Amino acid sequence: MSYLHLSFYSVFTLSGLGLAFHRTHLVSALLCLESMMLSMYIALTMWPIQMQAPTFTLLPILVLTFSACEASTGLALLVASTRTHGSDHLHNFNLLQC
Repeated sequence: MSYLHLSFYSVFTLSGLGLAFHRTHLVSALLCLESMMLSMYIALTMWPIQMQAPTFTLLPILVLTFSACEASTGLALLVASTRTHGSDHLHNFNLLQC
């Protein structure tokens, strides 16, 4: 395994661990999700270069599009939850209430 692959795997794993263990604020959860998407984008960008296959060059643009949609949806949820609950603490949210 090269150092490039190890760095992508470690960034993705650390982001997943950050999402799993440090869930106090919604902003920190969104930042962990964004770092996971960024590591996937960089890995998918480097993959066609290493394999020398031009057929997968559109895949990183598709991932970047989904990442932008995820970021905008997350920010909209952050603003809506801050307006309704007064803070972005995740322990204030009760998923069973309508």
